[in-house]
Parts: sequence; C-alpha cells; structure tokens
Amino acid sequence: MTTSLIARSGTTPIPTLLGHSNIRLPVGGKIRAGIKVLTRQAAAQPQAKALYDEGVAAGQSFDEIELAITAALPELKHPLVPRNVPWFTVRAHDFANPELARQILDTYGEDRGDGERRLYRFPVVFPSDHWPTVMPHELSVWGAREKRFWSQYSADGRVRQCWCPAPVVSTKEGERPPRSFGGRHAVLRADNGGVCDPQACPQYQQRECRLRGRFVFFIPGIRSINVFELHTTSFYAMNAANQTFEAISFLRGGRISGFLDRERTPFYLSKQLREVVHRDDNGQPVRVPQWIIQLEAPVDVTALLRERDDPDTALAQADLNTQLLAPEVPIAVAEEVDAVVVPVSTTYVVKGEEPSLSQVLDVATSFGIEARRYIAYADQRWGEGWKLNRLGRRRAWDELERYRHDPQGYVDKLETELAQVAVGRKGSAGTRA
Repeated sequence: MTTSLIARSGTTPIPTLLGHSNIRLPVGGKIRAGIKVLTRQAAAQPQAKALYDEGVAAGQSFDEIELAITAALPELKHPLVPRNVPWFTVRAHDFANPELARQILDTYGEDRGDGERRLYRFPVVFPSDHWPTVMPHELSVWGAREKRFWSQYSADGRVRQCWCPAPVVSTKEGERPPRSFGGRHAVLRADNGGVCDPQACPQYQQRECRLRGRFVFFIPGIRSINVFELHTTSFYAMNAANQTFEAISFLRGGRISGFLDRERTPFYLSKQLREVVHRDDNGQPVRVPQWIIQLEAPVDVTALLRERDDPDTALAQADLNTQLLAPEVPIAVAEEVDAVVVPVSTTYVVKGEEPSLSQVLDVATSFGIEARRYIAYADQRWGEGWKLNRLGRRRAWDELERYRHDPQGYVDKLETELAQVAVGRKGSAGTRA
C-alpha cells in the first residue's frame, strides 16, 4: 500500500508508464480509531466468543478476527460492530513490521489505572504541505471486494464527480476478457451523469455511501521511512482538522509539514468527548456523546508570527526582553510540579536563557499560588501550548515579573479570571440542559 504525496517544490511531475509520477511513500501500518466487539447475536455463540478472545490476545486485526469467525460460523454475516472508546487501537497485525506497534505503545502509551497500556495521545508530523494529501477523504460505497462508487473532484475543482470501476468488456462465450494495463479502469457513473449529489443518491440515503478519510503522518521517535495511517468516518473530526490545518498554514506561510516551530513542537492526535448531532429514524435531531478525534497544535501563535518577522523587528523584540531582566539570582528547580516549595521572599530572575516550566512555577508558588491552579490559569490565558514553547514560557515569566512587588494583586487577578471562567462554564452547561 502506498500514499501519493504532492511535492512542495511545485515541479511538474514526470510522465512515466505508470502515469505522472508524484512522491509515493509506503504505508507502514494503521492505527485504529476504536475497537470492534461482538454483536449480541455473536456473543451468544461460545465458539465466536472464543475466536474473538484468542484473536485479541494474539494481536490480530479486527478484520482478521471477523474473517475467522465468519469462516467458522457462516450464519454470522457481520459478527463485529464498532465501539467508540477514548483510546486508539495499536495492534501488531496492522503493521508491516509488528515491532513498530510495540514501539509506539512503549513510547506513547499510558496506563490510566485499569492495568492496560493504551494509546490516548501521540505526536505526529505531516509529510506534505497540501492538507488534502495528508488527510485524503471521499464519499464512497464499498462492496464485498472493491469500491463500487466514490467521489472525486473534477480537474478544475468545481464539480464533485461520482466514479465507478469500468464495466468488464463482454466477449464471446469461452473467451477471456482482454487484459487491462494498469489494473481496472475507472469511469464516470452513467446512471447519475457522473455527478456526486448526496441528496439525490440512493446509496447515500440508504447509508451505504459514507464519508471516509484518513490522516497520513510520521510519528516522532518511531524510526520508519513508512508513513502511518489513522482512518476515520467522522465529519466532525475531519472538519475540525481542516480548520486547524488552514490556521497553521496561514500562520506558517503555507506550511503544515514538519515540526511547527524551532522548539520542534509537533501536532498531536488525541480524542475528545463531545456531543454530536445525528438524525433518528424520524428525522429528528438527537445529541449523543462521542469520542471524536482531535488534531491539536500546542504551539505559541505569537512564536509563529515572530518567526515571520523581519530581522530588525526580531532584534528589537529580543532587546526589549533583555531590558526587562533583573540581575541574576540562583534558582532551585523542582523535580515534580506538586512538590514545589519556595520561600515567598526569594526573587527569581533568568538571564541569558529562556525560563523553564519549573522556574515559572517557582515564581508562581512564591506568590502563594498552587502550581496546579496557576497552570489552569495560564492554560486558559495563553493556551496549553505555553508550557511547551520557550516564547510561551517567556510570556508567563514576564507577566509574573510585572507583579513581583505586588504578589497579592496578582493572586486577586488570577482568582478573578478563574472564577469568571467557572461561571461561564456553568452558564453554558445550563443552556445545553
């Protein structure tokens, strides 16, 4: 399996026997968005339950488990159904090199108290600046062996077309059909004029045609030239990711590939529990909780903007930061956030280097603020990425410096803003209720 990538250089693809040659990266494995479990009918069959348990224990993919069950019990046509869970599934049989699955779980997996090490959140970098390439998607209908219909935009990008495999050429009885070079060809669907219109499509209205997409990425720290995939059918996840891609592309001058800043900040994929709306059998909107894939970009936006500044502006900003610093005083760095204990009278200054998170928290606790409470305030004020970015930590440091001679005033400011956020959340919860 390969994924076609568009080169950022914009050079004209070279025509070959296989068509116009773009960069193609092999797919090394799939990370699943959820799990599959036995249907109620299949769970009542002891043999199906045994095959399912054996397959899960052996690290088999759910497709392999389902094939094993249907082979043993042909009367069970669809023995497994998807289940939405807060973690991603990483199984050895979904990878060309099963060792990669173990490396991913060992590096980024978490045990959240249930004794199982699972993948809840992990970093990714994308190999292309063209977001439809790193998040390809389509409306498609799958048969037992191949795609029956799929959407694709016309060359000018104005019309969404409906395609299907070309019909097999009829031949005389006893003769083999002619061989097709390059595999079976695709043609525009004839019965709808080749136009993809979900409102008028019988397959879409019968829920046979679905939106299907996937994220294509590398994982920092996992040594593989092959890309990894995460498939999804969630419109909410893909639409939100698209907005994130467009925002980052705007801030970075058209780039979404690679690390986001000089601090080597990656994107992150995680899951968020959200209420989504779907239509019931009567066409009425119903809200249901779902774990939705979330694409995070925990980066200081001002850092991205500053990287695009001209050299004179950058030098002026650096000089201003230097003027705000006081004489150097040693700093005691705490190992754990909850273990920070600092004398209130101590003055903290960083000279010649950016402050670490521990140093920022040292100053906050010297004001009499609990570390957890300060982080909640700072996350709300600057976004969660401030902890990971040196410029974000500098912003927090400079604010603390301005209140160095009025710590109680800063405590009052922090408590007021946190209280306002709490009131706003209660209000929004009451509105939803």
